[in-house]
Amino acid sequence: MEETVKMEQIQVRNIAMDAADLVEEGRVHKSLYSNPEIFDEELEKIFNRTWVYVGHESEIPEAGSFKTSYVGHHPVIMARDRKMNIHVMENRCRHRGATVCEKHRGKTKAFTCPYHGWGYGLDGSLRAIPKPEEYEGVINKEELPLEGLRHESYQGLVFATFNNEIEPLEDYLGGAKKWLDLFVKQAGGFPVQVLGEHRFSFPGNWKIQLENTTDAYHFPIVHKSFISSLDNATADIFDFLDGEGFVEDLGHGHSVMVMIPELVDLEANLDQPIPERFEELAEALRAEGHEEGMVRRLVRAAHGTGFNLNLFPNVSCSMAFFRVLRPVSVGETEIQHVAIGGQGAPAAFNQKRMRLHEHFQGPMGFGTPDDGEAWERVQKGAAAGTDGWILVNRGMNHLHTSPDGNVTGAVCSETGMRGAYRKYKEMMAAGKEA
Repeated sequence: MEETVKMEQIQVRNIAMDAADLVEEGRVHKSLYSNPEIFDEELEKIFNRTWVYVGHESEIPEAGSFKTSYVGHHPVIMARDRKMNIHVMENRCRHRGATVCEKHRGKTKAFTCPYHGWGYGLDGSLRAIPKPEEYEGVINKEELPLEGLRHESYQGLVFATFNNEIEPLEDYLGGAKKWLDLFVKQAGGFPVQVLGEHRFSFPGNWKIQLENTTDAYHFPIVHKSFISSLDNATADIFDFLDGEGFVEDLGHGHSVMVMIPELVDLEANLDQPIPERFEELAEALRAEGHEEGMVRRLVRAAHGTGFNLNLFPNVSCSMAFFRVLRPVSVGETEIQHVAIGGQGAPAAFNQKRMRLHEHFQGPMGFGTPDDGEAWERVQKGAAAGTDGWILVNRGMNHLHTSPDGNVTGAVCSETGMRGAYRKYKEMMAAGKEA
């Protein structure tokens, strides 16, 4: 007689691991690049809870000037009212929710919803409603402005947040303020001005780009074509992996990567001779009538700083331009490369700034296409295998303390990435039970 064996069915279910558990000191799991549930959690816990860069004050120079932007997935408008006050508001009509502005930037007297004609002032106040008699006793216009966001600025960079409990922007920037003060010196003594921008998307996760701006290790490999386009003296300057540069963790996820230490302070050593390769710009400035001290200052400032400053989570001040990222989906990120110069600066100076921007960052430049392909390959690689970790441990055993008391590693170390992921882990773990 056969013995009948009763098999007990085992219930199997996938147990989702918290994103914070996927970040370890020295490595992060590749699913952070590809898991859509983690991406949605990032939008809520990071982009909706911290200071996010939305634009530069120079982009809205006059009363009525505006620029549209995003805080995570939220479309917002940054605008100046008639008193020159800046406002950051949700780009969403309070009636049926349509966006009230679709232009990237411009100048207007008011924002009018194209669906039902509700009109809003530059400060977001609800000013006009078609057939107002139908709303008599139903609504109060004063209670229905465009929803405003808390916003603050530093050195002209405007940040906004949905988190009204967050610390002041200057406290959040912390050690990065010193480097922002140095970065704006590249305007040559003039206020920083946005000269233009271009936008593009790449098929990859936003954190891939966040890592890139504090990664010197890739430069001589990915950017061979850029280096080959330079004169010998300039190419030697970009041979910095064995130099005296460093990466410093500035706290709050921010970091600075100093590649060319002699170009950290652009107002230092102005008495040195102007290099021969910069004489053409010097002569153009002299031809415009500028005295020699100003010529030296402008020539030195025109070519940018010697460092990249990464501000968590979405903007970097990268040598000579702003790079802004916007998370679109788990596998798509929009990038803005923003050219900057000096407001009221000599024409020859701003023209040189634009040509340098086009050479590396522009859509036909040497840097952007190569970076974009590298980012795309990282995203593709994240799909390989059922398990896998991304290493960010370079230089972990060769750290020291900076004069400002911060953890610092060699220029090719991944110190900045680890600092960013430390902040990421902290924010993604918020609200979890101990």
